[in-house]
Amino acid sequence: MSKNLVIVESPAKAKTIKKYLGDDFEVKSSYGHIRDLSKKNLGVNIEKNYLPDYIIDEEKKKIIKELKDAVKKAEITWLASDEDREGEAIAWHLAEVLGLKEKNAKRIVFNEITKTAIQKAVENPRWIDYNLVNAQQARRVLDRLVGFELSELLWKKVKGATSAGRVQSVAVKLIVDRENEIKTFKSTSSYKITAEFEFLTDKKQKAQLKAEANIKIDNKKDAIKILEEFKESKFTVSDIKVKATKRSPAAPFTTSTLQQEASRKFGFSVSRTMTLAQKLYENGKITYMRTDSTNLSNDAIGKCKNYIETNFGEKYLNIRQYKTKVKGAQEAHEAIRPTEMKIKVSTDANEQKLYELIFNRTLASQMSDASFDKTTITIDASKSETELIATAEVLKFDGFLRIYNYTDIENEDEENQVIPAVKKGQNLDLQRATALEKYTNPSARYSEASLVRKLEELGIGRPSTYAPIISTILKRAYVIKSNIDGTPVKINEITLKAGKITEKEKQDTKGKEKNKFIPTDVGSIVTGFLAEHFTNIVDYDFTATVEKDFDEIAEGQAEWTKIIDKFYKNFHTNIQDTMEQAVKVTGERLLGIDKESGKNVYAKLAKYGPVVQIGETTDKEKPKFASLKKEQSIETLTLEDALKLFNEDRNGRPLGIEPKSKRPVFARIAKYGPIIQIGTYDDEEKPQFANLLKGQNIDTITLQEALNLFTLPKDLGEYEGKNVVVGIGRFGPYVRHNNKFVSLKKTDNPLEITLERAIELINEKAEADNKKLLKEFSKDLKIIKDRWGKPTIFYKKKYYKLAKDADIEKITEEDCMKIIND
Repeated sequence: MSKNLVIVESPAKAKTIKKYLGDDFEVKSSYGHIRDLSKKNLGVNIEKNYLPDYIIDEEKKKIIKELKDAVKKAEITWLASDEDREGEAIAWHLAEVLGLKEKNAKRIVFNEITKTAIQKAVENPRWIDYNLVNAQQARRVLDRLVGFELSELLWKKVKGATSAGRVQSVAVKLIVDRENEIKTFKSTSSYKITAEFEFLTDKKQKAQLKAEANIKIDNKKDAIKILEEFKESKFTVSDIKVKATKRSPAAPFTTSTLQQEASRKFGFSVSRTMTLAQKLYENGKITYMRTDSTNLSNDAIGKCKNYIETNFGEKYLNIRQYKTKVKGAQEAHEAIRPTEMKIKVSTDANEQKLYELIFNRTLASQMSDASFDKTTITIDASKSETELIATAEVLKFDGFLRIYNYTDIENEDEENQVIPAVKKGQNLDLQRATALEKYTNPSARYSEASLVRKLEELGIGRPSTYAPIISTILKRAYVIKSNIDGTPVKINEITLKAGKITEKEKQDTKGKEKNKFIPTDVGSIVTGFLAEHFTNIVDYDFTATVEKDFDEIAEGQAEWTKIIDKFYKNFHTNIQDTMEQAVKVTGERLLGIDKESGKNVYAKLAKYGPVVQIGETTDKEKPKFASLKKEQSIETLTLEDALKLFNEDRNGRPLGIEPKSKRPVFARIAKYGPIIQIGTYDDEEKPQFANLLKGQNIDTITLQEALNLFTLPKDLGEYEGKNVVVGIGRFGPYVRHNNKFVSLKKTDNPLEITLERAIELINEKAEADNKKLLKEFSKDLKIIKDRWGKPTIFYKKKYYKLAKDADIEKITEEDCMKIIND
């Protein structure tokens, strides 16, 4: 029997830690949080000073039993969850549920899973930091209060199944505001003049030089005037300046800078980066990955020093200690870095790629500056006041660029030329001069990386929240990630060559972007509604102030319930007033009149999303509706495109032809959600329908994937003399056996499920039903536990409440029927 029990939050972390502890230590995992706020009502008792109502998840009860048994056998229990606020909250929940006190338990923290760090943590234990716990509780409770009450309001005033969160709403507003900026942006054109010269060097060799006019030309007339002047000019080098410059390495990674760099270099999503970083941390390869500190420990700096001196030499070494710029940095006390200076740590290609990025960034931070000679050459035109400038940088000493390549530096996209040996007073022959028209562009839409950067810049959210913020706003369909094709524009190119000026028109694309956030109609309408009625919820400064309040709680400078109370009272009053006074928002827009029916055509937000409506809801004849396509918007939809939807919407998006029947296959939205349809309404034979699986989308599903859905329902075989059938219904995939339905788990694919797995699910459901059954009078009349564990009468598929003090043993069939009849 082990004297010591160590509890961590992940099995992978447990496995790594076990390697560094002796036989006296048993290491177990809690598999994340063991309890959370109750989903019944608010989960917070406002009258009792915002007392949280924590409940244990049904799936965690088995784990808790195992942990309780292990605690009884151990002399000391060590709570070793992560060192940030969320980790501290996990440790506190474990202590509360397992009945741990300071006399029989200790709290240990470390920011890397190495033998040295683990042993040091064990030698320096502490107890739970309640300030950190309360800061996390404050965040969780405030987010629940805001989310619960706002969502209820949005259901009634905007659209059903719509929800909102405190920080997520601000992130969506950033995206909506940027989209509005782009829509109102007025693009202007200007001309940029470039020139290509040729001259003879001292060795009588031909050399080339490229230069650019030092002014921006506003219009075509002025551009032609300058080229006319160049046509008559002689060109001379009037000045050469050489300036020594340096470039310093960036600080080691924080969570946000790692997310930004991995997105820019590898195209990783924020959640993908964090998943890979989590694995590297749990396997002991990097330090804790949720941090806003750029600090490196003395031990880490020492390891970098040894590596640099051994592999590159002393001249490449420049020890630095970076200071964290983010106010209220509250996570780990060190940057993300390798635990050991090893290059190869993983067989997984993406893990290794991310690790090398962290390795190089850490090492580069302790290396010498890169030094350059920047040369600027000024060229005079004899018949023009417009000067031309040629610039170039020559790398003199690579320094940190030896490991963190020049092209890795962000925004390094300028063309760099090698300056040939040219002298002041040198005459140059003009080969070509070009005036190219350019259009100004608005600020770019947000990518995942730039959104994280903006949130951090505004002080909104913390390292542990960036990934959940992005995944939530995508999941709620407030925004989508998409490629923007841009708008075709015609631009003028005016060229001076061999003494002649020619013009030609070229095709260019303005506003083209890749993989950027675009707000949906729902996101824009909800944001507008919140901005009108709840200014502070979507106010950037207010949201940042709330984060500072959480920081004060973590530092023991504020009481968490008072912070909540200060916000909630005004917020709740605002909710009540808005519920009473605000009108339902649909974003309705009159597009024009349908000539065929003579009725008005509207674009609006309906229960299941954006639609086009022909006719009025008050007409005797019901209005017609058609769903907008994914790429369409209420705000920009034209009457012509709206009317086209009524021809397309009845059948949906064509996918191809079903081989056997030769009938067309469509994907479309029906009354209860997305479906696949074989055949049309004009056929003699009625169309066939199949529901899409979770994760499938009518815009991306292929013909083969669609046809596979029609293999359901499918007979899997027999169990206990009855057929087992798998299918997809209105509420999702199911297994049917003996006239009873069992829902499939999220991990089960109805197209691939086996009879054996189906039997497992049937038995699990039967076992769960038996546990729920308290008393059975007949097939139709039973007393069972409801979803909250309370005794309830179940009669002919309906539920009837029992009194709290009802004695189940004594209650009769007649008693039940009386309650039902009453």
